[in-house]
Amino acid sequence: MTSPHIVWFRQDLRLHDQPALLEAAQAGPVIPVYILDDETPGDWRIGGAQRWWLHHSLTSLGKDLEALGSRLILRRGSAVAAIRALVEETGAEQVHAIRHYEPWWRAAEDELSDVLTLHDGNHLARPECVTTGGGKPFRIYSAFWKGLQGHMPPAHPLDAPDRLDAPEAWPKGEALAEWKLLPTRPDWSTGFGQDWEPGEAAARERMADFGAKASAYDTARNMPSEEGSSRLSPHLHFGEVSPRAVWHSLDRHGDTETFRKELAWRDFTDGVVMALPDYADRNGREAFDRLPWRTGKAAEADLKAWQTGRTGYPIVDAGMRQLWTTGWMHNRVRMIAASFLIKHLLIDWREGERWFWDCLVDADYGNNSVNWQWVAGTGIDANMFGRIMAPLSQSEKFDAGDYIRQWVPELRGLPDAVIHDPEEAGRRPKGYPAKIIGHREGRERALAAGQAVRG
Repeated sequence: MTSPHIVWFRQDLRLHDQPALLEAAQAGPVIPVYILDDETPGDWRIGGAQRWWLHHSLTSLGKDLEALGSRLILRRGSAVAAIRALVEETGAEQVHAIRHYEPWWRAAEDELSDVLTLHDGNHLARPECVTTGGGKPFRIYSAFWKGLQGHMPPAHPLDAPDRLDAPEAWPKGEALAEWKLLPTRPDWSTGFGQDWEPGEAAARERMADFGAKASAYDTARNMPSEEGSSRLSPHLHFGEVSPRAVWHSLDRHGDTETFRKELAWRDFTDGVVMALPDYADRNGREAFDRLPWRTGKAAEADLKAWQTGRTGYPIVDAGMRQLWTTGWMHNRVRMIAASFLIKHLLIDWREGERWFWDCLVDADYGNNSVNWQWVAGTGIDANMFGRIMAPLSQSEKFDAGDYIRQWVPELRGLPDAVIHDPEEAGRRPKGYPAKIIGHREGRERALAAGQAVRG
């Protein structure tokens, strides 16, 4: 019988538009594999919210593979060691995988280069191909977007295989339940299931539903009280749907450039971490190494207040509570909450980045680090540090009253005229905290700290 081919799934948990799976299927018997590797990523092992999603996504993928006459083999440990062991056990002729850009996966791919065939499938265009005239990755998004146009539109997505041939013998695998990816004591994920349905079928359904709303995205995405976001980010992060499938799903829906730029931003951030692998740990601009971040007990207490949604700023608190309850936060509110931590509280952006990494179901290495450095002003393509978002006026400008009422029940009875800043109006309810810092005080402190960077 023909030697089997292994398909190594990572953040590409789908059957449609899965070139690694299709090429393996055309070559002969297929052994689909997922490896829970908490060793190779080091400090960047996936966080708690992602683990919840992963459990349900793997369950869905396993059922989809079974419908094709196959199964998903689960292993735990170093991905390189696990892949080599599987090749030895099964006599596999080749290992197929979709190319990834996190630094630990690039290192693993290099180690396995003698048995690994890599395919492109998680980007609109391969980041190595969208470069400056000098052949280097773009550092400015606007220039990247312009350069990307020479590669657009992306190829149309591929169909899923009709069936998969099984090997003569299946290697042993672990039971998903043994991994204990779901929280139990306590189970902080009870709100996740009300907002999310992981898996490829749900991803494709959400993609189709969003298409009709995509032309209004430019305005609606900024309104926290409206359902204007695509909600595709965790599905894209786990690869339950491909970017080019989403791109082409918009072809019949008018002006969707704003959302297409959001899709392209994902490609851009992978280009950044390809060029700067430690971008999640180091300031993109070395001058910011001199910034005097606050430390000590007072800063720790402020960080805790931010994490738990107890800052006294309703829009910030609503966002942080939404994050904890659902594993996701509205995109406009993410910027407001991040700016508040960095500028008003003068707490190192890496503290917020780590919190988001653990709490977001869509936490992505490139996206998370580039977004935090963009808000902080420390990155290669970022706002100036002196740009400080005013959470109270942002809340009012984007009509966040109903959003606040949903996530901060202490304020539910307040009218629109005071809900954005109940303390200033003298209407702060008992049980809701006072502001941990005034807006003007926080702004002036941040600007003074910025002087250290400018010398």
